[in-house]
Amino acid sequence: MSTLVKIAMAVFALCVATVMALVVGVVVVANAQATQISADGGGGLRGVPAEFRPWILKASAECTHRELSPGLLAAQLNEESHFRTDRQARSGAGAEGPAQFIPGTWATWGRDADGNGVSSPWDIGDAVMAQARYMCSLLGTAKASGIPGDVRGLALAGYNAGWGAVTGAHPPGIPNFPETQGYVKDILANIARFSGPGVLQVTGSGSGPDAVRRAVTRIGTPYAWGGGGPDGPSTGFCDGTNGYLHGNCSASVTVGFDCSSLVQYSYWPSLKLPRTAADQYGATSNHPVSRSDLKPGDLLFWAHGGSIYHVAIYAGDGNVVSAPRTGRNVEVAALTAAMPERDYYGATRP
Repeated sequence: MSTLVKIAMAVFALCVATVMALVVGVVVVANAQATQISADGGGGLRGVPAEFRPWILKASAECTHRELSPGLLAAQLNEESHFRTDRQARSGAGAEGPAQFIPGTWATWGRDADGNGVSSPWDIGDAVMAQARYMCSLLGTAKASGIPGDVRGLALAGYNAGWGAVTGAHPPGIPNFPETQGYVKDILANIARFSGPGVLQVTGSGSGPDAVRRAVTRIGTPYAWGGGGPDGPSTGFCDGTNGYLHGNCSASVTVGFDCSSLVQYSYWPSLKLPRTAADQYGATSNHPVSRSDLKPGDLLFWAHGGSIYHVAIYAGDGNVVSAPRTGRNVEVAALTAAMPERDYYGATRP
């Protein structure tokens, strides 16, 4: 995409505002008679891309060490690659794929878990199951070692730096490497972010509720100005005004969505909405919806000075799911707090 096109998109897709949001998980009901399913993962897991959830749950269940929770595996994948599966998920040391295996380690732990005939660190199922297999072994080793401390932290340090670095530390434990220290600290701190099912009920079937279901599988995905699209999250860009955090261009190094790309992703491919918030309003404005008649999947828009700057998806019960702004993640928030009330522009039904 050219720089001019990116800037033009940024002008129309402005999705930035100060938000005070109540963040909750989401439990989705496929229809009024259906059994409840957890759109945020269930089984102690939320905020994980849909394609990773079943593998994380399976991998956790197959380990005999209960410390290897779904939340721990998810937090580790987030730290390793931010759930990336594209070929840019490769480190300078040659680590590859969403779980960042170097070839030598993959040769030991990699298997064809998804049954496609290939054992590959780029395949989600293969990578997650190998990650868990290795972590499960490291947890057993940590428990048997007698080294004091959180066995989860010791296992994570072994995954990052090798078990030899753990036993070779003085005293034995998490080695005093800045990268490994930060790695362990970040993952343990983020377990809660990916743990536990939610509580909000969304009923109904059809394209609207289905879009909500798809959107909430991305709860916890970072906001990236200009990032994301029908295929999922991606890095964004900065345009001189937007995409910055603490003076740095956050968007260019963050894999995520902005507000309109999350909407586009959620409805794709059953409804191929345009990319920007303004264009999404233009494509759906022939079906306006009053605020008193909102249904799950309706699009809500906010504007300032006549220019639409934010779009969100109505999730039911007075809540919306959206990507709010740089520095935040995809979340569910109360409609009344999602954006300034004075900027509410209207709603449409795609």
